[in-house]
Amino acid sequence: MSPLERRYRRLLLAYPRPYRQAHGEELLDVLLDCSAPGRTVPALKEATGLVAGGLRQRLSAATRGPAWADGLHLGVTALSVLHLAALLPYTRVVPVWTALSALALLAVLRGRVRLALPLILLTGAKAVSLAYGRQLFELTLLPVDADLLTGEALFEMTGPAAVATGYALALSGLLALAAHGGTPRTRSWWWVAAVPLLAWAGPEWMSEESGYPLSLSRIALEVAVLGLAVWAGRRARDLRWAVGAGLYLLAASATLAQHAELLTRQHLAYWGLLAFLTFAAAFVPHGLRRHALD
Repeated sequence: MSPLERRYRRLLLAYPRPYRQAHGEELLDVLLDCSAPGRTVPALKEATGLVAGGLRQRLSAATRGPAWADGLHLGVTALSVLHLAALLPYTRVVPVWTALSALALLAVLRGRVRLALPLILLTGAKAVSLAYGRQLFELTLLPVDADLLTGEALFEMTGPAAVATGYALALSGLLALAAHGGTPRTRSWWWVAAVPLLAWAGPEWMSEESGYPLSLSRIALEVAVLGLAVWAGRRARDLRWAVGAGLYLLAASATLAQHAELLTRQHLAYWGLLAFLTFAAAFVPHGLRRHALD
């Protein structure tokens, strides 16, 4: 395989697997035939065109099925990532519950709604009991201290009501999907990569000015993902990303409401940014009636 062919194949990874299987070799032959003799690197215009075309194909594939159901599954996926990230730094103390949370995320990613329901119910019950400082299922020494990624005790900066709200939203979404029937489409494994970024507590914003600091890595990840939701909604003219973002915004709002007495203008600006991106994902699309009513 020549260096040029190898680089073209890497660029073609921007396209969904079914598209590559059906048209990848044909497209690769055309690119190689049209390339200048001796060239080892694709032209910038070709590279950007391939990536843009791949993203368009992925968006087209992502808009299949009812928008509300797929958006709900997307939101449950984000919440499941958030729940696993909350437990990850405390794996040594609560290994069983971290493993169950990881299995719940795996079930959600693969679209196994009925399998995910009991897993999230069990981990949610345990998480809420720990947040309230009570024992459930097994004896757990409180407070639960972290081994990595953060120096805070488990749910020290979250609060029991916020924990309960997050799991209740995930369970409600799964119940709605189960009642609707069908199997949600599988999600990308890139969601797993978001877990350690959400679990990492630093660097912190407002660490000296407030009793409720915010993680800059988490803010950057949230803004990036919500920004992609706005872009995808605009390009695909579809509401499913707005539905998923709205579910996540409800959970984030519950966490901030738990610390109402500690909130500063910076906290409100952070919430306002999340809300702005969420509402932008809902309002930037045009011609949405067909998708919203599917």
